[in-house]
Amino acid sequence: MNINNLNSTLIDVLKELGNIGSGNAATALAKMINKRVDMNVPQVKILDFKEVNEILGGAEEPVVGIYFQMEGDIVGNIMFILNIKSSKNLVDILFNKNSEGEDLEEMDISALSEIGNILAASYTNSLSNLTGLSIKISVPSVSIDMAGAILSVPAVQFGYIGDKVLFIETQFNEDNKEVTGDLFLVPDIDSFNIIMKQLGVD
Repeated sequence: MNINNLNSTLIDVLKELGNIGSGNAATALAKMINKRVDMNVPQVKILDFKEVNEILGGAEEPVVGIYFQMEGDIVGNIMFILNIKSSKNLVDILFNKNSEGEDLEEMDISALSEIGNILAASYTNSLSNLTGLSIKISVPSVSIDMAGAILSVPAVQFGYIGDKVLFIETQFNEDNKEVTGDLFLVPDIDSFNIIMKQLGVD
């Protein structure tokens, strides 16, 4: 499948997926912190897996990765990845503080895990509603490392079973704090074809 030839209808559907998912996530976050959260989706696209490193700023960029497995009608992985600054801003929003430095404490990591869970569930539920497919996600696993190391686990898998990624860039802010995170939905090759078929793209 040539991803450059995907029709505009599919791109519109994927944008709708991003918008619905982000709306649901913003509502859940707002309830969680009892504050208004503005969220938008600047980009939704399908990429080759090898392009992910570049989006994250290079293999040596330190990031926080929140990792899920997908099961059900769709098999694969989800990664929500934030750079360190966005991670700290997100923690500050959650705990209503202004922290110094870039170190993340155990409580911070736990909170980021829960946010990743909310986002992943919001987007997979939206995808499930759009396609009629049953999609379940595992409990989150969090890692703080260079982007290349974060990507190594799914990279090993998807060298064998698939290399297409649904990329949803997510931005949200509260007051003057901005957070940009990249969500990557990485189905195996059969699951990718199932999603495309359900969305009306052969």
